[in-house]
Amino acid sequence: MLKVGLITKFPVDFYDTMVDAVKKYDAEHADVEVIYGQGKSGTDDEGVIAIIENMITQNVKAIAVTPTSPNVSAALDEAVAAGIKVVLIDNDIPGWTGKSSLVATDNLAGGKLAGTWLAEKVPAGSKIALLQGRLGNPSLDDRIKGFKETFGSKATVVAEPATDCDQTKGLNAAQDILTAHPDVAAIYGACGPPIIGALEAVKAAGRTGNVVVVGFDAAPDELTAITAGDQAASVAQFPAKMGSLGIETAVKAARGETVESVVDTGTEMVTKENVARFS
Repeated sequence: MLKVGLITKFPVDFYDTMVDAVKKYDAEHADVEVIYGQGKSGTDDEGVIAIIENMITQNVKAIAVTPTSPNVSAALDEAVAAGIKVVLIDNDIPGWTGKSSLVATDNLAGGKLAGTWLAEKVPAGSKIALLQGRLGNPSLDDRIKGFKETFGSKATVVAEPATDCDQTKGLNAAQDILTAHPDVAAIYGACGPPIIGALEAVKAAGRTGNVVVVGFDAAPDELTAITAGDQAASVAQFPAKMGSLGIETAVKAARGETVESVVDTGTEMVTKENVARFS
């Protein structure tokens, strides 16, 4: 029996979907035992470090982990030193060379997809706002960078506050933006929760339908808003694929098989036209 670990950031739909996919894999593979661990929040470095250390003592042969930040790399170094293979899921740790593979969305490509899509939806010279995620998180930063690369100078970016992927911070940021720039044509967000907050602000300002709101994650609340016509679009990720491919890659690495250094789990634009396929 090969024992491997799965560590996800915190209990939200995105990571729960990932865990469910791994549980399915676990049930179908009698020769593999998966140990599960989850942090309490998206910034719970201490919790994730404690889980990593606990898995080392349980003698797992591989750990698939969604790292909260580079602060967990020292604990992962301990795992590698103990002969444990490490596969990063969803987020990379830039410059950390201990990983066997990164299984994740190509976030730069996802940002480019959003930028290309939105550039066709707003008039030239419009004002737009960007809601950033957690600054310094490479995945979230790439979603903004990719957006800017393809959106170009089609419109003026009037604000790009950080929201830490928090719904209340997204609400507050969007309220400030709508107050300072009542003629803003579009809001793009690097993650789902702040976009839900932005939708609340847009509704309160009586601008629903006038502001093109585009998110990233295509979380259940976003899909509901897209179906209702309140949100224009979102970039879908595939957390189930991240989970299944992540654990498959970890098992292969533990068995000494060759694995890809990067496994791209894909992105797709979700709009009212195709939302039924994702709901």
